[in-house]
Amino acid sequence: MLIRKIEVFLRHTRMPATKFGRLAARDPRLVLDLRKGRTPRPAMEERVEHFMNEYRETPHAFH
Repeated sequence: MLIRKIEVFLRHTRMPATKFGRLAARDPRLVLDLRKGRTPRPAMEERVEHFMNEYRETPHAFH
């Protein structure tokens, strides 16, 4: 489930949910809406997964 992956990512990176939404999907409410039950489309899931993978590969990740 995407929201679980995002929650783990947020804990590890200490990134605020709104910042994650802005960076991953240009939607600061993304995580808040997912927590409330919003179901993302497949393209959005791919975009968010790609963002998390790219972020992890950069030197600033997990600081």
